[in-house]
Amino acid sequence: MSSVAVLTQESFNEHRSGLLPEQVKAAVAGPSGAEDEDSLPTYKDAFPPLPEKPLPEGVQETGNAWTTKIKPLKSSIITQVFHVPLEERKYKDINQFGEGDQAKVCLDIMHKTGAHLELSMAKDQGLSIMVSGKHDAVMKARKEIVSRLQTQASATVAIPKEHHRFVIGKSGEKLQELELKTATKIQIPRPEDPSNLIKISGTKEGLEKAKHEILLISAEQDKRAVERMNIEKVYHPFITGAYNKLVGELMQETGARINVPPPSVNKTEIVITGEKEQVALAIAKIKKIYEEKKKNATTIAVEVKKSQHKYVIGPKGNTLQEILDRTGVSVEIPPLDSSSETVILRGEPDRLGQALTEVYAKANSYTVSSVSAPSWLHRFIIGKKGQNLAKITQQMPKVHIEFTEGEDKITLEGPTKDVQIVQGQIEAIVTDLVSRMDYTEISVDPKFHRHLIGKGGANINRIKEQHKVSVRIPPDNEKSNLIRIEGDPQGVQEAKKELLELASRMENERTKDMIIEQRFHRAIIGQKGEKIKEVRDKFPEVIINFPDPTQKSDIVQLRGPRTEVEKCTKFMQKMVAEMVENSFSVSVPIFKQFHKNIIGKGGANIKKIREETNTKIDLPAENSNSEMIVITGKKANCEAAKNRVLAIQKELANITEVEVSIPSKLHNSLIGSKGRFVRSIMEECGGVHIHFPTEGSGIDAVTIRGPAEEVEKAKKQLLSLAEEKQTKSHTVELRAKPEYHKFLIGKGGGNIRKVRDSTGARIIFPTADDKDQELITVIGTEEAVAEAQKELEALIKSLDNVVEDFMIVDPKHHRFFVARRGQVLRDIADEYGGVIVSFPRTGSQSDKVTLKGAKDCVEAAKKRMLEMIDDLDAQVTMECVIPQKFHRSIMGPKGSRIQQITKDHNVQIKFPDREDQQAPSADAPVQENGEANGEVKEPADPLVPKKCDVIVLSGRKERCEAAVEALKALVPVTIAVEVPFELHRYIIGQKGSGIRKMMDEFEVNIQVPAHELQSDVISITGLASHLDRAKEGLLERVKELQAEQEDRALRSFKLTITVDPKYHPKIIGRKGAIITQIRNEHEVNIQFPEKNDENQDQITITGYEQNAVAARDAIQAIVDELEEMISEDITLDSRVHARIIGARGKGIRKIMDEFKVDVRFPQSGAADPNLVTVTGRPEQVDEAIDHLLNLEEEYMADVAENEAKMAYMKPSGSTASSMEEPRGPSKGFVVREAPWATGNEKAPDMSSSEEFPSFGAPVTNARSSPWGPKRF
Repeated sequence: MSSVAVLTQESFNEHRSGLLPEQVKAAVAGPSGAEDEDSLPTYKDAFPPLPEKPLPEGVQETGNAWTTKIKPLKSSIITQVFHVPLEERKYKDINQFGEGDQAKVCLDIMHKTGAHLELSMAKDQGLSIMVSGKHDAVMKARKEIVSRLQTQASATVAIPKEHHRFVIGKSGEKLQELELKTATKIQIPRPEDPSNLIKISGTKEGLEKAKHEILLISAEQDKRAVERMNIEKVYHPFITGAYNKLVGELMQETGARINVPPPSVNKTEIVITGEKEQVALAIAKIKKIYEEKKKNATTIAVEVKKSQHKYVIGPKGNTLQEILDRTGVSVEIPPLDSSSETVILRGEPDRLGQALTEVYAKANSYTVSSVSAPSWLHRFIIGKKGQNLAKITQQMPKVHIEFTEGEDKITLEGPTKDVQIVQGQIEAIVTDLVSRMDYTEISVDPKFHRHLIGKGGANINRIKEQHKVSVRIPPDNEKSNLIRIEGDPQGVQEAKKELLELASRMENERTKDMIIEQRFHRAIIGQKGEKIKEVRDKFPEVIINFPDPTQKSDIVQLRGPRTEVEKCTKFMQKMVAEMVENSFSVSVPIFKQFHKNIIGKGGANIKKIREETNTKIDLPAENSNSEMIVITGKKANCEAAKNRVLAIQKELANITEVEVSIPSKLHNSLIGSKGRFVRSIMEECGGVHIHFPTEGSGIDAVTIRGPAEEVEKAKKQLLSLAEEKQTKSHTVELRAKPEYHKFLIGKGGGNIRKVRDSTGARIIFPTADDKDQELITVIGTEEAVAEAQKELEALIKSLDNVVEDFMIVDPKHHRFFVARRGQVLRDIADEYGGVIVSFPRTGSQSDKVTLKGAKDCVEAAKKRMLEMIDDLDAQVTMECVIPQKFHRSIMGPKGSRIQQITKDHNVQIKFPDREDQQAPSADAPVQENGEANGEVKEPADPLVPKKCDVIVLSGRKERCEAAVEALKALVPVTIAVEVPFELHRYIIGQKGSGIRKMMDEFEVNIQVPAHELQSDVISITGLASHLDRAKEGLLERVKELQAEQEDRALRSFKLTITVDPKYHPKIIGRKGAIITQIRNEHEVNIQFPEKNDENQDQITITGYEQNAVAARDAIQAIVDELEEMISEDITLDSRVHARIIGARGKGIRKIMDEFKVDVRFPQSGAADPNLVTVTGRPEQVDEAIDHLLNLEEEYMADVAENEAKMAYMKPSGSTASSMEEPRGPSKGFVVREAPWATGNEKAPDMSSSEEFPSFGAPVTNARSSPWGPKRF
């Protein structure tokens, strides 16, 4: 903690009043000799230090933040730090620290366990790992770290090759069981591998278990040389010896394999395998050792704390082996899950004492200690990302430091000396933190917490940064209202005050819910939140919360000061009203084939309509069957856009629109269920659009739009149907398989038209969107419906009669039918009632094709296939030569033009590969003496077309010929147009916009010659049908540009007028108002002379001649008026100037506007500060002067009165001390034995803002001082 003492004059006087009389004299008179110096107070007397020792018993200490007992926070979060030595680290590449596999492993462990890991490198290149989290998570993480970050040991075991299969077991079950049981990875060589070594990897304990189990399996398979001995587990260490030395010697000596179960396996059986003589010898030696130890060995039991057992065991049991090696005594430790603390020592009596000493030494080599530290300080001790703790653990890697949240202590575990050093370091950190840190808790309703935090933590981060404190706001799920502030005492108090003020302000705030349709939310927020940011910037005190899009809520919440919330509400309501106005939507039916024309080349048409009508226009997707174009925006704008779109369609086709009067009561029956009835009429009549008025409107007019013939046809059908509906209408429903529908309808609707013509009934088939795909509806008079039903049922019945037929198809044509995954056969099946056509297998050379389905369908399909075969037989191949450079143009965008020709003429078109335009290879044969070293190639015949120019067409001869003509019609043609060179840049336009617009509009390419050529010829390339229109458009543009040039010449007429420069400001006017008005009124440009021009009195006017003359006359009129004006100087007392001028010149402007004069006041530093100039017409100047003199008289009376009052007032800065007798200069407050007296520094100057700065004042460059570094 730190404190600041501010010494003011009042506190100094108060301090003096408490001194003795002689001290006061000394302070006034100053030091004079040694006696006066002795009478001065010492620095410690004047500024006593704070007490450092605790108060004596019986004295009550005043309550403060340090003496108040902190209520511990209960939590299950713990922090543990432990060390992985370098030799046991799995990833030892120092350069990869913090990245690579080690970091990935840690991230995976954190993800799996939920614990938090922080790593640091110790000086010895060991790894210090701090794990924080819930107890279970920390334990899991620690287990994972040991297995994944520490090295895994490996070993091999050799057993006969024929025993490997017994280790694997049936379907690998035995091997899996073994790996799971021992927590190891066992690799068995493949059968073809001659090796008999089995590799095991895992922990050392697991290796021993796995090795033991594998050897047991092998031994069981070799009964000839296997013996088992049951020897008490406690004697096994004497048989194996320290570090397995003795059992190794026995195996080497006898040649037998001896398998002693490891200490972790609770088995007494020792297995010996090998030759019988070797096994017998090994058994004899083992029995001898066992009997000798059983006879001579004694035991002693000692109590060792459970927590110290691990130090006796040592890492991986090394300490036990070390004791056994040195003393020959076996130390038996109770299992970890046992609560027993008894350790048993077994061995020769004369060795037990030495072993006992070593056990105690090992047990006491490590100690557990704790340091008292308030739990809230733990995170400061740990430091950011564990930095503080890492410094300690790097120096003392063997010490384990554990923090438990909610407990006021830190637990240390490790070697005694190391623990003592670490304890001292941590105690020093705690003492330092306690001396300069404080905390407090405030209670704030949880509903205000997120507002205190602010958007993205803006508010709370600002408070933390400003006051250098840490603020912990509980998460929402805790439902706690306690906010904790920690840090510097002064910062804590300031942060507390600010947070409470914020909370108080929020309690007085208002929350308002606005109902805004969710469809407008995204528009209000804007792209990347730009629009809502503008609203928030306009109303910074209002918090605007939108609901989550998934909630489908319309409520937008506003929170803030009442008045600001109301203003923001009105603003947002206005925004929504505009959006509602702009969200009017209208659907316009446009025939699908005209959509591309609506869009225009490169989207030019649709873009123009959108911009000019300020609407949003959405077209259906290319693969959609919809013809509706949706226009959104203001109602008037939508109607304008709709008319524009319809006009394009009308212009492109013979589209007419008629209205038919049908009683509104019949509309629903004519539309049919889900529009099925009216849709069937529209499809039958070539896709005309039939628009019924809104239901309930009472309007009888029905609109039909489309090609004239089809519209007339649809009109007749609607009127006849309406007449039928009015007389008598009957409906019947039939059912037929969906695959029969196309056959029933027939090609182009031929079959169904016959039925309708013969019966007079209307037959409606389901659309793709209908749920019931089998339902067929028949509508008409009762007699007509009955007759149509009879015919249709007969057709359906015949279709249900499945037959099988055969036809002969030459094998050379089979590929045509089955190619593209049988697309041709699928089309036949769709068209002819699902007929199944089966071709013989490839390579069978059979020409018999089977057709299966309804009899009529089979016959129709057979007929169609014969037509196809006839076409294939009559197929010819034709070549069309068109230079390759035109191929891309012929194909059209995405091959659309070529696809259309293929479809229209039923031919196949193949374009050649592109010619390689690269330079000839460097490996070309070299010519010597005019002859090539290779073969001499004949020169290409210019009459023979290049391969890359030949387009191949396949199909019937007459169709191929028609397709060739169509292809040639698509070859672009170039014409030249003469355009004056000086107009070229205007035709190109800014950044090529003009020429691009013309190319898009006329669908041609326009080539303007390079500037250096100075040519007048512009080339136009495109389809012959487009060239004339493009040429006319270009020439029309030339005419426009020439007219503009002539107009520009007329507009460049100039004249000058001579005007005295003193009148220029008056002609310009305030902020250029007068001159701007003249410019706009006469459409001219008026230029005043620059400062450095020779002719300062010349004003230039540019524009049409008559306009320039009119502007000159207007300026001359102003000049004439100004010349009539006079200027008079008057004397006004400078003390009243400010009052006459008024706030921001408001007063003087009012006077100038009222009297039509100009009043100029003297500038500061003028020779005569009272001289004021008034300019204007004579009579107006006189009136203004009279008014100003009256104001002066009035204001001077006030000035005189104020000066009289000031004479009786005490002068500012005077104090009671000024009335006292004069005395010598003050030497300030002087003390003895001050810190600065020890050096050459002078006493601090109390009047200096540098040495005694005010809070918030700027600080000058600091210099070293006995007071120590300054902290602000």
